[in-house]
Amino acid sequence: MTETFNGETVWDGAVQVFDLIGHPTAKRAYPWTHAVEGSDNRRFVVLLYIGPVDSPQKAVRASVAADFRWT
Repeated sequence: MTETFNGETVWDGAVQVFDLIGHPTAKRAYPWTHAVEGSDNRRFVVLLYIGPVDSPQKAVRASVAADFRWT
C-alpha cells in the first residue's frame, strides 16, 4: 500500500489486519512497521479499529497525519 500527499509518496508498506477478541471497543487492529529515517531502528505502529479508523488505509492516513503534526 502506498500513501501519497501532494504527489509525493509519504508512506509505502504493508499493513496487517488482526481481529481482536475481548477488546471492549475495537474489533480489529492494524499493525505495521517501518524504518526510522537516518537510523538502523524500526518503528512499530498499531492503530485500533475505532471511530474514523475503519480500514488499513485510514489507519495509515491517521498515523501519517499525526507524524506531520509533530514535525
